[in-house]
Amino acid sequence: MSKRVSGPDLSAGIPIDDLADGDKLVGHVGDDEVLLVRRGDEFFAVGAACTHYHGPLGKGLVVDDTVRCPWHHACFSLRTGEALGAPAFSPLPCWSVEQRDGKLFVREKLARAKRPSRAKTAEGPHRIVIVGGGAAGFAAAERLRREGYEGSLVMLSDDDTLPVDRPNLSKDYLAGTAPEEWLPLRTSRFYDKNAIDVRLGCAVTEIDARSRAVTLSDGSRLPYDRLLLATGAEPIRLDVPGADQPNVHVLRTLRDCRAIIDRLAGARRAVVVGASFIGLEVTASLLERGLEVHVVAPEKRPMERVLGPQIGDFVKALHEANGAIFHLEETVAAIDGPRVRLSGGGLIEADLVVVGIGVRPRTALAESAGAVVERGVLVDEYLETSLSGVFAAGDIARWPDARVGERIRVEHWVVAQRQGQTAALNMLGLREKYTAVPFFWSQHYAVRINYVGHAVGWDELEIEGDVAAKDCLVRYKKGGSTHAVATIGRDVDNLAAEAAMERIAARP
Repeated sequence: MSKRVSGPDLSAGIPIDDLADGDKLVGHVGDDEVLLVRRGDEFFAVGAACTHYHGPLGKGLVVDDTVRCPWHHACFSLRTGEALGAPAFSPLPCWSVEQRDGKLFVREKLARAKRPSRAKTAEGPHRIVIVGGGAAGFAAAERLRREGYEGSLVMLSDDDTLPVDRPNLSKDYLAGTAPEEWLPLRTSRFYDKNAIDVRLGCAVTEIDARSRAVTLSDGSRLPYDRLLLATGAEPIRLDVPGADQPNVHVLRTLRDCRAIIDRLAGARRAVVVGASFIGLEVTASLLERGLEVHVVAPEKRPMERVLGPQIGDFVKALHEANGAIFHLEETVAAIDGPRVRLSGGGLIEADLVVVGIGVRPRTALAESAGAVVERGVLVDEYLETSLSGVFAAGDIARWPDARVGERIRVEHWVVAQRQGQTAALNMLGLREKYTAVPFFWSQHYAVRINYVGHAVGWDELEIEGDVAAKDCLVRYKKGGSTHAVATIGRDVDNLAAEAAMERIAARP
């Protein structure tokens, strides 16, 4: 059976004048959906679906010779199809484009060209060790091999599974609408094929920066020429009587998520502690499972600190419309079996308690090794720590951000992946500054909130559109400058904001 395709048959040709400079058109070649893009006198034809979650690139944004996905901001080269920016890692297919008799014809699918190696082998590192098996660690390992690095590459992870798509743990997988086979970022075959030595359940107890070796939990030592610390963060635990009971859970790893799902058997009512992004995504997933869900949080409205009162009120109303019951300006005082006691004296019956009150960066290993740690592991613009040859990426890294004008640390999935990619280049000696704009998305039922930039605080909040109508753009401004932009239903505007912030970072 043929796949359903849309748009014109590009192999039959379209008039050149139908595609103005900067325009894009989705059509098909056989059963393949193809995106045709014009940049000046050049024409490019690539796959029309993002290789991350199959987002529609035809609804994305063309920036120079790249195309950006409207859903999660993956970036692809129009010339080669290469995935240039996370969260996508697989390339797009490319087709040849022929101009003849005033028409454009998309012809055969092109073979994947071998990427020229940029790894420096003569004086470059022969042994690279990555500590951490999350977003940053995976992205670094993948990029090192993509760049042609052929030396020893070891990934040490104290987790018990290969790197997974962590954002899905609080979304579709927890909701029961995505199978577990969707979660691994890559199967074991990828690591074997690329000679990435992944050691699961392997903790690092010490870093000897002088002799360039790490000590593992079994007492063995592993030498390195370059070391990447990508240890991530750990959930903050609830510190009240009864918080250690078996019905109380946090959510960070696949094991955590499996434990919550196992607890759902026969459960009717849940309490989610914390109205954070992860807390409310868990709320939506548990409601999808048919549970009654109560949300307990100390703030007046959810997400106000990051997104402002207007989106906070919108998010609260959205969850209430789907059945969530909020207990705001309250905290948990104690948990006694199936009863959760609130600070105001109320009691909630709960078969399951999920705690989402934030995370803490895992910086102890870096600090004990002598790296400078101050609200995160301090790194320079190349993501190198104060220890020579030791880099840091992801939730632990605190880097100088040119747009904000100060050091920042961001706990977002895409940030961790992009930092892992940049750290990989710099471990190879390519000296690429980390200038990517922070980005995250949060999914609540059918509503996705996209956020670019980083607003430590703001003195002006500028709203275009209608938040309640799920059609808005919010600028977070300080001193007249826009530090961040959040959108609902305006994906291309969010991409454009990201591109504008990139241009600021590129200024000399």
